[in-house]
Amino acid sequence: MPFHDFELRKQEFLAEYAQRLPTLKAAAASFNALIEAILQGLPGVNIAKIECRVKNPEEAVRKFKRKYRNALEDRTESYAIGDYITDLIGVRVVCLYEDEPPAIMAKVREYFDVIEITDKTAPMEDSESDFGYKGIHMDLRFNNEQAQLSEHMAYAQQAFELQIRTIIQDSWSELDHKIKYKKSIPTNLKRRINILSALFELADREFLQIRNETNQALALSRVDTDDEADAAPQPYADDSEPLDAFGFVAFGQRHFPGYDFDPQKVEFFIDELVNDFGVRQASWLFAVVQKHISTARHYKADFQHRYPSSSFNPFTVMRHCLYLEDRQRFRRSLRNSAREAFEEWLENHQPTRRTAA
Repeated sequence: MPFHDFELRKQEFLAEYAQRLPTLKAAAASFNALIEAILQGLPGVNIAKIECRVKNPEEAVRKFKRKYRNALEDRTESYAIGDYITDLIGVRVVCLYEDEPPAIMAKVREYFDVIEITDKTAPMEDSESDFGYKGIHMDLRFNNEQAQLSEHMAYAQQAFELQIRTIIQDSWSELDHKIKYKKSIPTNLKRRINILSALFELADREFLQIRNETNQALALSRVDTDDEADAAPQPYADDSEPLDAFGFVAFGQRHFPGYDFDPQKVEFFIDELVNDFGVRQASWLFAVVQKHISTARHYKADFQHRYPSSSFNPFTVMRHCLYLEDRQRFRRSLRNSAREAFEEWLENHQPTRRTAA
């Protein structure tokens, strides 16, 4: 009898699913857009991607069989499969670092009531030998305040699952699904899978540590250079600190506050200085910029007055400072047209500041 009852319930669920599928897809897209808007600009969180899906009906039935069927039939209770599937709609948030999920969880709690949380991270971290998928699953539904809003009423009672993973956890999950028979396999293969999983976990921790140490290094590099503002460039001593991204960004943020120094642009500029112009000492570069920055800024103001839509960012200012220091050595730091325009301006505005080539 229970088998026949289950088959009937299954067919009822599949029919209901087919009827609701267009609505489920629309709801999934709506939740996806809302989660994206909620998390946009959340301090301390870097979102790699946000995506949604509607669960395959056969997969939903298998989940019901695994988690609920036996207990319900043992109690001879009547049931509807759909009442036990709260993750027909799923939204996945993939962030960069493993310390970011708590902030994401806290933010979504402002909009949704939590039906259930499954933390797949804690059991792994409490075990000495178990490795595998890590992540957080939250079954959610609009809270009372959000459910009253007209834009949410259509899906006010619709539950959905929010998965929160790091980009490493997401990669492991995708690969893990491709490994067949992970448990009932020879010990040597199981050990290799555990080692592989441990390497992914180590990568997650290392990326977080690298980020933290990078931020720490940047903070330590923010030294006071006011006393050196009028100093002439001097050769670097043998034990002086070489030019690197940390010191450069700290110097740039001090002298060009509010400008976002893109890491790729920083590395390109430093690579050009070191490999094309032989600038390897940070103090020499910083002294040159401080020596000529007033002239470069006067030229920038005049240039942007004449060409309002033009770009003249801090990298451009520093290139002009280098050119002022040594026209021959840093000739290629400016394009021909930019160099000619700068020379013409110097002739008309700063003739006494010209430096012989």
